[in-house]
Amino acid sequence: MEYFNAFWVGGLICALVQILVDKTKMMPGRIMVLLVCTGAILSAVGLFEPLVDYAGAGASVPLIGFGNTLWKGMKEAIDANGFIGLFMGGFTSCAVGVSAALILSYIASWIFQPKMKE
Repeated sequence: MEYFNAFWVGGLICALVQILVDKTKMMPGRIMVLLVCTGAILSAVGLFEPLVDYAGAGASVPLIGFGNTLWKGMKEAIDANGFIGLFMGGFTSCAVGVSAALILSYIASWIFQPKMKE
């Protein structure tokens, strides 16, 4: 049942995002920012953890899960360091994922040839 819940919740998130792409004039970058902010807001009001408990990776893997990670890091850093933690927490909580994405995309840029013509 865990796989089924992860599948339908993750699929619902993807379907809602696809509707946003198709029916609005929002650029993909703005939609991604909207997803991250939605994850942070859902975490702040306490709705994200029950969703993750129910859907597992179906809720935590999409970009709303990244917003949750940022929120958790900021909350812990604010509790430990005060106001300055607002600026530190997001960087420390997701540093590994962001670093891996940057390093692997740089390596991929050396391996694969661009498909665009000049």
